[in-house]
Amino acid sequence: MIVTDWNMPEMNGPQFVEAIRSQPALAKTPVLMVTTQAAKEDVIVALQAGVNDYLIKPFTPEALKEKINSLTRKP
Repeated sequence: MIVTDWNMPEMNGPQFVEAIRSQPALAKTPVLMVTTQAAKEDVIVALQAGVNDYLIKPFTPEALKEKINSLTRKP
């Protein structure tokens, strides 16, 4: 599982996720984006880039745990 932010040096979160998704070895790795970018349009951009879930800062430890559990749960 990869946890990333939207705001990073060199490239933003959606660009990072697109780069991950282009790598066959990482293409199916669950990705959680945690960020202050709360606009609906930003969430859509992140989902289109390939994130599996999105968590807006600030968040509670329980919310983070729930997101991680949902992304790492075996079917």
